[in-house]
Amino acid sequence: MKVDVILGLQWGDEGKGKIVDVLTPDYQIVARFQGGPNAGHTLEFEGQKYILKSIPSGIFQEGKINVIGNGVVLDPALFRQEVDALEASGHTLTDRLFISKKAHLILPTHRLLDAAMESSKGDSKIGTTGKGIGPAYTDKVSRNGLRVGDLFHNFEEKYRIAIDRHKQMLSQYHFEYDLSELEAQWFAGIEKLKEFTIIDGEHFINKSLLQGDRILAEGAQGSMLDVDFGSYPFVTSSNTISAGACIGLGVSPHTIGEVYGVFKAYCTRVGSGPFPTELTDETGNLLRDRGHEYGSVTGRPRRCGWIDLVALRYTVMLNGVTKLVMMKSDVLDTFDTIKACVSYIVNGEETEDLPFDLSDNIEPVWVELPGWETDMSQMQSEDEFPEEFNNYLTFLEDELGVPISIVSLGPDRKQTIIR
Repeated sequence: MKVDVILGLQWGDEGKGKIVDVLTPDYQIVARFQGGPNAGHTLEFEGQKYILKSIPSGIFQEGKINVIGNGVVLDPALFRQEVDALEASGHTLTDRLFISKKAHLILPTHRLLDAAMESSKGDSKIGTTGKGIGPAYTDKVSRNGLRVGDLFHNFEEKYRIAIDRHKQMLSQYHFEYDLSELEAQWFAGIEKLKEFTIIDGEHFINKSLLQGDRILAEGAQGSMLDVDFGSYPFVTSSNTISAGACIGLGVSPHTIGEVYGVFKAYCTRVGSGPFPTELTDETGNLLRDRGHEYGSVTGRPRRCGWIDLVALRYTVMLNGVTKLVMMKSDVLDTFDTIKACVSYIVNGEETEDLPFDLSDNIEPVWVELPGWETDMSQMQSEDEFPEEFNNYLTFLEDELGVPISIVSLGPDRKQTIIR
């Protein structure tokens, strides 16, 4: 059996969680392979809306195992809040959620360091969510991190050494803080964490493959936020592309099967950083309002623009995408004209390649296509698609060289067309 991967191709918020939920019935295991509670996956079904931050999006399907992989950074306090909210709504988790021993812990002082470092940057802020993600990954790489498995190996000593080290770092920023309440919430989260099955994730995943289980690896954020290949330095702190699934779960490259690349029919971005197709006019506002483009974790309004095929071709290439998933097609229902960026003019020269620095003077080259001006939100099959929408799909498939296998027409899991 193979590990199929589902990930975002833009700057995050593409709608990956919904598609994981839709695809989960075909798998035995759903495994999150990177990121932290800065990633909000919104799911809607049966009249309810759920926001997941650290828990994989397959959690609502009965009889499926969900794994928080070693590539994830986990905040026990926020994890406890998430679990409590789901259990209050009638979803039991302890029998279906496993946690890798090698997943790193976000300490309460990581959140303080995140706030202190972001504040010190002034106008050069990256736009972090303030959840301590960057400092936790920094400690991981510098070999100073604490992992879930450390809970059972001299944990108090390791925790105190780490906290004292962070306090010294905070003193350099002259940052005022009160750690007591944060620690109280964090240790309450640790007790909640211990209620779950804690596993050697890499052994569990590989043994499951050998016994014939199908596994879906779930990514967070988007490919344009990858720490190596995204719009650096305005990126997240982990590898969000398909190669990250191997590192984040402990599987070899030859086990990877299908790669589902999820993108919106237009483009959005949260926080700072370059955005070549951004619209700051009424069209951008209309996209934001129709698409309800506000961060599920932060509530921040998302920047909106037309689809960027230069960036999409780049992320399709990096990920080895085999199937495309187009989200929020219904948001474009009212437009009489749809625009798509097919190339850039950079310093007077046209290119279809993504430049090293997206902050350069970039002018998008546009193609205009007729809109369909039809409400598609209640359609049940692709036979009902307007001709203009079919033409848009064909145009995108020709540009990207990969078939669009799934089309989403709204937030509910039922508003999904498998082609």
